[in-house]
Order: sequence, then C-alpha cells, then structure tokens
Amino acid sequence: MMRHDSGFRPKFDSALLTGVLLCVTMIAGLADPLHAQRPLGWQQEVAYIMDVTLDAETHRLDAEQRMTLYNQSPDTLDRVFIHLYFNAFQPGSRMDVRTRSLPDPDSRVGDRISRLSGEERGFHRVNTLERDGQPVEWQVDGTLMAVSLEDPLLPGQSLQLDMEWEGQVPLQIRRSGRNNAEGIDYSMAQWFPKFANYDRHGWHTEPYIGREFFAPFGTFDLSITMDREYFVAATGLQQGEPEPTGERALTWRFLSEQVHDVMWAADREYREASLEMRTGPTLRFYYQTDPVAVNASETEQQALLRNWEALPDYTARAFDWMANHVGPYPYPEYKVIQGGDGGMEYGSGTLITGNRSLESLVGVTVHELVHAWFQGVLATNESREAWMDEGTTSWFSSRIMAELFGDQTEDRMENHYRNYQAIVDAGLEESMHRHSDRFDRNVAYSIASYSKGAIFYHQLGHIVGEEALDRGLKRFYLEHAYGHPTGEDLLRAIERESGMQLDGYYDDWIESTRTIDYAITDVSRLEEGVHVHLENLGEIPMPVDLLVRLTSGDSHVYHIPLAMTWGTKPAEGDPERWHRSESWRWVDSRYDLELPFGWDQIESLELNPGGRVADVVPANDRWKPSESTP
Repeated sequence: MMRHDSGFRPKFDSALLTGVLLCVTMIAGLADPLHAQRPLGWQQEVAYIMDVTLDAETHRLDAEQRMTLYNQSPDTLDRVFIHLYFNAFQPGSRMDVRTRSLPDPDSRVGDRISRLSGEERGFHRVNTLERDGQPVEWQVDGTLMAVSLEDPLLPGQSLQLDMEWEGQVPLQIRRSGRNNAEGIDYSMAQWFPKFANYDRHGWHTEPYIGREFFAPFGTFDLSITMDREYFVAATGLQQGEPEPTGERALTWRFLSEQVHDVMWAADREYREASLEMRTGPTLRFYYQTDPVAVNASETEQQALLRNWEALPDYTARAFDWMANHVGPYPYPEYKVIQGGDGGMEYGSGTLITGNRSLESLVGVTVHELVHAWFQGVLATNESREAWMDEGTTSWFSSRIMAELFGDQTEDRMENHYRNYQAIVDAGLEESMHRHSDRFDRNVAYSIASYSKGAIFYHQLGHIVGEEALDRGLKRFYLEHAYGHPTGEDLLRAIERESGMQLDGYYDDWIESTRTIDYAITDVSRLEEGVHVHLENLGEIPMPVDLLVRLTSGDSHVYHIPLAMTWGTKPAEGDPERWHRSESWRWVDSRYDLELPFGWDQIESLELNPGGRVADVVPANDRWKPSESTP
C-alpha cells in the first residue's frame, strides 16, 4: 500500500462544477432526443473535470483531475478501481506478454512493446490522491489501480477523488500514442485514469491487452494545454476559442455529457471541415493538409485529399440511414479525426487512418459511426459480448455501404460467410460467448466478433423476416439507450416484434460452435408429383427455404418453419409462389415434402436460395433431375 499526503488542493471548486452540470443539462435538454429515455435497471454515473498539459518535446502529460462516482447501485463499495491504460505500453506488460504468446499476434503490435526504450514507453503515474481533502490509499497492478475506502461508499452516495497524475505518451502502437504511421503527432485514446465500471456483475477489472472497453456514462469537462502550433481536435463540444496560456501555449476546452469516454488528437497540420445536417448532428472532419503516404506521387497525394473532401457527404448519408433504420443520434456533433492505427470508435467521434481509397475511407468511417449508436449510446459490454458491438456494426455497415455504392447487401456479406467457412474448415472456431481477451487466437476473436456476429443478424432476418428484425432493433435501441444492455435484452426486443421464440437459435449460434448442414438427400417420382427427402445433417436447427425452379421459367419457394420458434416469417416475394409447409421439429433429423409438379416440370431444387443461412456443406443443397434416376 502507498499513502500520500500533500498540500495539493485542486482548482476545481463547487461553483465551477455546478456551472458544468447546468451547462450539460441544457445541452441534453436541447439536443438529446433520447434524454427522457430511462435505462432499464440502475447504472453507475461519473463526472470528470480534467486540466491536462502536454509537453510536445518530452511527450509528458501533467494533470489535475477531479473524478466523481455516483453510487446508483444497491451495494456498499469498500474500494473502487481505476484504469491506467498507458501502463500497457511497457516491456513485460500483460499486453506485451499476451500479444507475443499468441500463435497469430496482431501485426500492429507483434513484439514492438518489448522493444520500446525508456523515452518511447507509456505510463500513468498517480502522484497524489485525496478524498474530501484527505489522502487515501491505493495500489497499482499494471493497468489497474485499486483505491481503498476507509469509509465505504453507501448506496445513493457519491465519491469525489482529487488526483494529480503524470504520464508519458508512448510511440503509437495500438490505438493510442504519438507519431503514427501517417505522421499524426498525437492520438490520445484510453489516455487518462478512468473509473472501471461496476454493475450487477460487480467490478469489471480486465487488464488492458489491446482489445475492448466498458465504462459508465458521465460528464467530462476537459481542458488541454499545449504549444500553440498544435491544432487540437477532441470529442465533445468545444467551449469557445482556445485561450492563450503563457507565451507559447493555448488551452482548449471541451465538454461532453452522457458519454462513457473522451478522446482527442493533436497535429500541426490538421485541416478542418464541417457539415451541418438538417436533421442530425454537425459533422466535423480533421485530416492532414500534407498526407504522409509512402512512395506516393503528388497526384496520389492530391487524390487522398480529394477523398477526404468527398467524405462529409457520404458520412451525412450514412447518418440519415442510421437515424431512419435504428433511431436518432442524440449528440450535437460527431467528429472524424485522422489518427490511430486503423479505426476505433469513441461514441461521439472516431480516430481513423486516412491514407485510403475513397471506398476504404468511407467504409472505415461508416463502420465507426455505426458504433456511435451501438457502442456510444447503448454501450454494450464490448469485453464480454464483443459480437454485439462489432457484429452489429459489421452487419449494418454492409447494408449502408451497399446503399452508398449501389451494390447488393449480399455481396457485402459474402466475405463474412467466407471467413466463417474458413475457420470452421480449419477447426479453429471458438464460441462467440467468450471474453474478448480470452480467445486462443486473434483470428478466432475476429471472426467470432465481426463475421459470425454479422451473420447472426443476416440469419435472423431469414428466421423472423427483415421487417420484424428492423422493428426489433429499433425497439432495442430506444428501450436501452444509455443502459449497457446484453444479448438477452436484444433477443427479447426482437421476440416481442416478431412474436417468435428465439432462445434456441441464440444458444446454438452465440454460445456454441455447432454448425448448420441441411441436405437434399433423395428425390423420387410420385404418381402425381415429386417426393423430396430432406435431412438435417448438422447440429443447429433452422427454418428451411426450398427453391423449386420449373422448366417453364417459373419458380416457387417452400418455406418450412421451425416448430420451436412458435411462428413463421411473412411471405417473401410473390405470395402466390411462396408456400408455407408443415413445421419441422428439431428432434427430427428427416423431413418429407411432396411437390405438386411433374418430374419433367422441375428444372432444379435448391436449399437456402438467398444464401443467408451459413450452411457449412453447400454442395448437398442442390439437386437436378439430370443428376438423379427417376
């Protein structure tokens, strides 16, 4: 244990805090269409006031920070936990060891942390910590800090901690850091001491190894002081123009309300652009005036800038699409900032790498802005249910990109199905219902969270119908805004809109590595018609669509519902050529179907004609008369 006693008294007084809360309440009332929506159950709340100085010569941070936790839980807390993310960027850290121990480490990280010199490493160091003017005890273990409370925090009470801390910004390796590959000076994500979340499962004290995040909602009043030659872009609303501080520095202030994280970036060559939407937020974009692209000609450099100039219109169209299909975006601004190491979401903004083709730049922006709804407003537990965030975002992104670039949604989904098929064939699949830090391979995490997560929704549309699925997702969003919902909450919303029971599908697809394999195993001639024998050779029961193509050019779909869902989707396409058959019980491996067509009338039979079901043996899904003896 460590005990510190100092004369430090933060300059944040009660009058300032009252003004901050009044200001953000006004912002919420004017700009947040979801503000009156109450999350189901209790949630912890936090408030931060931070005054941070960054020395660009030493890459050192010095900060005074007041952090307040409002205990909305029914529990008495005798300690609180705080994340110190920058401690991950040190040789021998858990992130370093874990990355190097995987058979397929993230190529952006590899062994880079193990090779950092003293000036290149990151750290967070708490120098003083006081509660109500009295020093408190704390203990640090890697990226986590436990603060002991001599007087436990009772339900309904608040805890105020005043902290002095310092840090060193590491070389950019994963998400955060300085001097990224495109020349951005500072990408400041997961950059400050931050309360861990406490919910009905207790404290979430995962050490940071470079994956996902989970945090309580709150208010952030952030002041950043650094050399005046830098332009600072941050999530939240900028409070006036930056103010001179001393001879060479400026102080920038940003205010955020009802968010669970803030990030910022700083560069000497940022260009700013904005677009005010008629029925949405103000969109702001920050990118390099002189792109740093290896071996790029001047013509190619200008093309990179033109892509950024075209990005606002695509982004606005994507925001409109999400508002229409999911629900309103509640914050007054959204910021797209060049930085980081790929793309990462932060609620009301994103850090993305920007030296991309137009479609790639739009694609990464669309993916991250979809997160603004599902990670930003809903704030699902990314660590424990990464598929809810990444899979949902991947599925919606495929639909939006098809809308923006004029191709078919199925084409955008094909890659997810190929990824899933490949990992099943390789025998490396792991359950989606696994903590994101616990996957044995990076590829298993990626496909479970992104590809198999996206397929979850695509298949769900096949089960309940596309309209019921869209209604269920809207309901889920509006009912659980700011509520940290779970996969079970999602399932209940879709069940209420579809009238179907979906536990079986959820259990099989999310919580296991069972697979789907339906087959046409026999077709025979009848006196009046054709007999089709189907089998479930896999482990997951699903509703079945059988497409019958006739030699006349007509086609019919025979839909076989799954009995355990207690319902069926509406007709898809021409209702006169869509036929509902008797339900298939999941305990029956075989199913017999009689078709009212002559043998010579049938051109072909095909299971899963829309390709929405991830059948792992598609070769047995098709039949032609020429391949069978009548």
